[in-house]
Amino acid sequence: MKRRVWVAAVVSLVWMAGAANADQLADIQKKGELIIGVYGSSEPFSFIDPQTREMVGYEVDIGKAVAQKLGVKPVVKQLNLAARIPELQQGHVDILAAALTHNKEREALVDFSLTTYVTGQKVMVKKTSGINDVPDLAGKRVVTAKGSTMEVNIRKVVPTAVIVTFDTSPQAFVALQQGKAVGFVNDEISLVQANYELGERSKDYRVLPMNLSTEPLALGIKKGEAGFKKMVDDLLREMEASGAANALYEKWFGQQSKLKLPARSFKWDSDKISE
Repeated sequence: MKRRVWVAAVVSLVWMAGAANADQLADIQKKGELIIGVYGSSEPFSFIDPQTREMVGYEVDIGKAVAQKLGVKPVVKQLNLAARIPELQQGHVDILAAALTHNKEREALVDFSLTTYVTGQKVMVKKTSGINDVPDLAGKRVVTAKGSTMEVNIRKVVPTAVIVTFDTSPQAFVALQQGKAVGFVNDEISLVQANYELGERSKDYRVLPMNLSTEPLALGIKKGEAGFKKMVDDLLREMEASGAANALYEKWFGQQSKLKLPARSFKWDSDKISE
């Protein structure tokens, strides 16, 4: 009987401890800062401004908007791709604004905000490579970022490709330029940005037409933090309704940016994704 009482007491204490730790929103407001996990190597989503040496970008601005809504200080922490979800789960960051693709597999690990960007994954090659489209990469060396959905998707689409991974996408891109692989996998926007940065040499590269996948990007939120997720989603809906969401797109991707992409084809209005 005593053992039953003791076990019940332990279970109760564990439950109460879990409940006490479940209100992340209150914890963030109490400590007065929001730790935003970013990738930091994917312009224009998040990258270091070469002049100010500060982390800037589309997702950095979104993370800072969350901090402003909460009335707390934004603290930006750069993460590599493989560390993003573990850092969130372990409480080292409060939210991920880190080029995080929302897919069904990851829903078991983290919760997602409304979709904040939709892109596709493609492959860049040198024009002299003889590669006309993605299937031609069979048996060839292809580079991409470690722990990314790019790595997963290129393996699915071209199972016989020899995949070599790097900690960051820029490192993988350098490997392509050095002739260590014939293809470089990244999201389409980042490939456009990378090609732009090549300057005169951009004419030597091309992006293959086939999409490996369509990628909805979203903010990552610790599993089970319903109050924090609601606050973030409500803010994103407010930004969509006010025009702030479109202004951020235009600033980093649209006609105000160096990329000068067409008007966006998505809105910040849903956290649902296709199967």
